[in-house]
Amino acid sequence: MIGFINFADRLSAWFGKSFGWLIILMTIGMSYEVFVRYVLNRPTSWALDVSFIMYGTLFMMGGAYTLSRGGHVRGDFVYRLWSVRTQGAVDLVLYIFFFFPGVIALIFTGWKYSARSWGYAEVSVNSPAGIPIFQFKSVLVAAGILLFIQGIAQMCRCIIAIRKGYWHTAEEDVVETEQLLIKQRAEGQN
Repeated sequence: MIGFINFADRLSAWFGKSFGWLIILMTIGMSYEVFVRYVLNRPTSWALDVSFIMYGTLFMMGGAYTLSRGGHVRGDFVYRLWSVRTQGAVDLVLYIFFFFPGVIALIFTGWKYSARSWGYAEVSVNSPAGIPIFQFKSVLVAAGILLFIQGIAQMCRCIIAIRKGYWHTAEEDVVETEQLLIKQRAEGQN
């Protein structure tokens, strides 16, 4: 079980970090659009669509990575008071009855939606540039599959929590700047 959890975490991290670079491309693209629109008075017809596509792709492909790191929003004002075993049992039930039906629906509906879009080489109707968007529709399926794999790993974490009374956490790979500064300051004062 631990091996699968670690595999799923690494897979999710690789996709999340790889697609995270879209932020740089979005920044360059939007900066270019602002320059040509307001300095040269020649706006592009493609910038808005491309920014939506990149942001949507980033958001969808980062979902499994965020799940693996416990980064999704949760209402844990009561949950955190429970024992680890109770938390694991509640999470396991929630994954089975809520998470997986939604993710399976995303995969199958996304597949039909994507196949139809590829079939007629769909382009964006929002801009006169006719930006192709059929490739973007495939992101729905890919993100769903990644979430499904990560969801199985999360269920394995729940089983470990129920059996052993502790959470198997993901490897540390990113530290918030604020936490890093606090740690550096504490080490500097010692």
